[in-house]
Parts: sequence; C-alpha cells; structure tokens
Amino acid sequence: MTQRLVVKVTAGADAPERCAQAFTVAAVALAAGAEVSMWLTGEASWFAVPGKAEAFELAHSGPLYELRDAILAGGHLSLCTQCAARRGIEEADLLPGVRLAGAAAFVDEVLGEGVQALVY
Repeated sequence: MTQRLVVKVTAGADAPERCAQAFTVAAVALAAGAEVSMWLTGEASWFAVPGKAEAFELAHSGPLYELRDAILAGGHLSLCTQCAARRGIEEADLLPGVRLAGAAAFVDEVLGEGVQALVY
C-alpha cells in the first residue's frame, strides 16, 4: 500500500521557513514514493499563481518553484477556495494543474484510510 500524505501550508512569504519546510517535506515525500496532496491556504495561496514562487527566496533552501513544480508533476496541488477569493485570485490566474477546492474536499482527503496529514 502506498503511503498517503496531505500537507496543508498556511504560511507564505510572511513565514518563509515554515513555508519552505512544508514544500520541502511534500517534495521529499513524493520522491520517496508517497502519494502527496498539498493544500495552499492563507498567504501560501499566492504560490498557485505564476511568478510568485519564482520570487520567493530563503537561504539554504531549494528554490520554491522547483519544489512546487515537482508536486504539480507527481502529486496534487489544491488552493483553498475561500483563501483565493479573499486575495482576488481567480481560476484563470492559476498555474496549470492547480485545482480550487474547499474545506469539504480537504476533510474528505484527510479522513481517508491510511492518510497522514501535516499542517504548516
């Protein structure tokens, strides 16, 4: 059985270490063979928009856009609908492969059998 990991990241450039840690853990889990779903909420919502992760910098951390792209390529990347609406982010603004989804979809994922959920 494949391990399933759901990572919810609530921090963006406002808390760069916490943000980078969430993306790093998700990408490493994916590379290790886990099924990974990442949820962007709060200020992390901006990383569903082109150019935002490319502008993020944190010393001694991998480029955030590379971690995000790895998650997009091998996992699932969701953006909280309410968080997007509060920031004026619309579906047309999103990177290809990012889905808008709400709390019901998040709860459905984390309550699945054998799922480990982490919140940063």
